[in-house]
Amino acid sequence: MSVLGPRLVLATHNEGKRREIEALLAPFGVEVLSAGALDLPEPEETEDSFAGNARIKAHAAARATGLPALADDSGLEVDALGGQPGVRTADWAETPSGRDFGMAMRKVEDRLPEGARRTARFRATLCLAWPDGRDELFEGAAAGRLVWPPRGEHGHGYDPVFVPEGHERTFGEMAPEEKGALSHRAAAFAELAAWLRGR
Repeated sequence: MSVLGPRLVLATHNEGKRREIEALLAPFGVEVLSAGALDLPEPEETEDSFAGNARIKAHAAARATGLPALADDSGLEVDALGGQPGVRTADWAETPSGRDFGMAMRKVEDRLPEGARRTARFRATLCLAWPDGRDELFEGAAAGRLVWPPRGEHGHGYDPVFVPEGHERTFGEMAPEEKGALSHRAAAFAELAAWLRGR
């Protein structure tokens, strides 16, 4: 695992995302430091693509720490909403007092036209960046459908309204290890793991 070195910065302040990615990295024997724990500032995500925003976060963390950094940008794409909320997935949850994903899930539901197909997918892009400016991108997706009302207490974000293809339970009803095998982030991470094994 010399391509990563002994330590890696995970460029997130999202605790749910940190836990999920840290678990995926565990088999690689690398010490994971989170941007939140290091008190790094959150860079402004100004791009209109998952790849662009993942790059912003990964390069900012790599420059600030002198270590390789891994960042994720992900979101929910709803077919009946023309792919929204997409890269604005977290923005739909913003309130003056922090993120409210219950409100965000309701916003998606309220905007769905009556009788519309409820197909959707989560997409994730991982960016692995080094302090010298190099980076690698890895992408994954999880197709499924939306349900209402929300179901389940696990996961984070929009998980309680998303049922992955071939299943009857939402991500919010699944144990972390079960969701971890099916998620968009796991698919992107499988690409990253394959790339790492080939170094």
